[in-house]
Amino acid sequence: MIREYYVISIVIIIAAILWFLWSFERRKPQEREVVMLAVMTAMAVVGRAIFIVTPQFKPCAAIIIITGIMLGKQSGFLCGALTALVSNFIFGQGPWTPWQMIAFGLVGLVSAIIFNGKREHYADNRILLGIYGFLITFLLYGFIMDTSTVLMYTDKLRFSTFMATYLSGLYFNIIHGLSTLIFLLILSKSIFSKIRRLKVKYGMFN
Repeated sequence: MIREYYVISIVIIIAAILWFLWSFERRKPQEREVVMLAVMTAMAVVGRAIFIVTPQFKPCAAIIIITGIMLGKQSGFLCGALTALVSNFIFGQGPWTPWQMIAFGLVGLVSAIIFNGKREHYADNRILLGIYGFLITFLLYGFIMDTSTVLMYTDKLRFSTFMATYLSGLYFNIIHGLSTLIFLLILSKSIFSKIRRLKVKYGMFN
């Protein structure tokens, strides 16, 4: 039965990713918007690749969060999903790829929702944003990936198995969350200002 649940989960994840791709295309984004999304995704991919020797300590979640806040829900989700897909051509593709795509995608999507509209100015508080980045990376991304580990490698679902997996992943999730916090403190101010200037200049993402 566990394999059936796993297959169903993968199908749902792929369907969600395809829906976001379709909804983004249906909105008929400007070419400048597509280019900006591609640039942010490339930055996240390169950032993940550069820090290949430091497992979990990577800037990609921070860049995905910034993308969601500044470019909106669809762009945030797609930046996350595409970052996982493209970077895994370097790190290795596998059954974990769809889980990483949906996990990173949700990080971008939730960030866009939380800092939407009038709440965007809260993101300018780098301490607040850094704490948020730690929490969403630690809680959301970590929970999804740890759960996927149980579903991929365990034949029987037991509470003890889930707890053992979550506890064993605690150290790595803390490192990932701290790296997101640090990179948001370093990158957010300069990237925010550049994106805002481009949005005003070219009237994008209105």
